[in-house]
Amino acid sequence: MKKLRIAGIVNDSIVDGPGLRFTIFTQGCPHNCPGCHNPKTHSFKGGKKISIKKLYKQIKTNSLLGGVTFSGGEPFMQAKALLPLAKKLKEDNIEIACYTGFLFEDLLKDSVKDAKQLLQYIDILIDGKFVLSLKSLDLPFKGSSNQRTIDVQKSLSLGKAVISQDKRWVKS
Repeated sequence: MKKLRIAGIVNDSIVDGPGLRFTIFTQGCPHNCPGCHNPKTHSFKGGKKISIKKLYKQIKTNSLLGGVTFSGGEPFMQAKALLPLAKKLKEDNIEIACYTGFLFEDLLKDSVKDAKQLLQYIDILIDGKFVLSLKSLDLPFKGSSNQRTIDVQKSLSLGKAVISQDKRWVKS
């Protein structure tokens, strides 16, 4: 069974997407954004390993969840390990959101191994590095104004980034 290196989990987050969310903070990030709110997740040697089976069981114990969020660190650095979990969650019709410092367009170019496969299961992608000079507390579920909230499935079908119009994710 696959194992994922995580910095931690939050069983009932209200800041990583709409509703109550199960958030997985992956360990390891190549971006090292100045002002990152999670610098302890940058080291690829930190955190702990956990089985996908155990994570899935823990997620399924909360019937009130609005979705699952992959955060970090950088989730796409462990895309292959996240694939079985993402597949199981989609089979259960659970919304998956993912934060990444990469741009959607770069993930499509195969510049990150297994990224395109993981995108197949993600509903919402918050992309782009956190930029301290663009930090804003007025942005729903984003840290800086350069980051985009992308409807991944529409984007994949059109072959280009489509900004989400889901009012749960964006200000109207």
